[in-house]
Amino acid sequence: MIAVVSPAKTLDFESQNDFEHTLPKFQKEALVLIDVLKEQSESEVKKLMSISDQLAHINVERYHEFTKKKDPVHARHAIFAFQGDVYQGLEAENFSQKELDFSQSHFRILSGLYGLIRPLDLIQPYRLEMGTKLRVNGSKNLYEFWSDKIASQLNKDLKQQGDDLLINLASVEYFKSVDLKKLKANVIDVDFKDFSNGEYKVISFFAKKARGMMSRYIIKNQPKTVEELKGFDYDGYYFDESNSTDRLLAFKRA
Repeated sequence: MIAVVSPAKTLDFESQNDFEHTLPKFQKEALVLIDVLKEQSESEVKKLMSISDQLAHINVERYHEFTKKKDPVHARHAIFAFQGDVYQGLEAENFSQKELDFSQSHFRILSGLYGLIRPLDLIQPYRLEMGTKLRVNGSKNLYEFWSDKIASQLNKDLKQQGDDLLINLASVEYFKSVDLKKLKANVIDVDFKDFSNGEYKVISFFAKKARGMMSRYIIKNQPKTVEELKGFDYDGYYFDESNSTDRLLAFKRA
């Protein structure tokens, strides 16, 4: 199986490690997008991404510092570079080399800039959310730009690792970039609910962290079937059979 997650806005490019690295499959496409972003002024980036003046300034600098070198000094492994809620639950810094090797085949990060990232792919600092309406090469937004590229690569990755099971742990915004008509996979969605004010409901922060924890569960336990995923019990979550279906695994936490 392969689990897919969203990237994060919070980044860490200061810490270093000695793990071997790979290069993103869509490095060429990323450079095309960067060239378009380099043409944007700070005010245009601010409007395009609905961000503050400070963030617009930071990201314009990032685009202009983005290099075409294969091994840029300021790049970092993707699995360690992202630091948002999902990655707090993932706790990649505690993975062994064997677990990182497994993640290379069974874990993917969807990205507005890089399309699809493996854990040990080197990435450079950036901000480009998948929902950004960036016009490039005749495409009116990033969904059109990536079109069937991501689905095609997932098909190749699934075939290489030996089955067709795709565990969707990404947000709606990011998973929309996967062309389901072209995807040759059995997609399983996962739902996490916490008890609050007398009812079970999705609480964004906890749900995002739980997606990371489920990813950690997969990487550490190496399950091969959907049935094995039902054993996920990190941080008090348990399988909710009554709200699960063949296409959805539901989990609750009291």
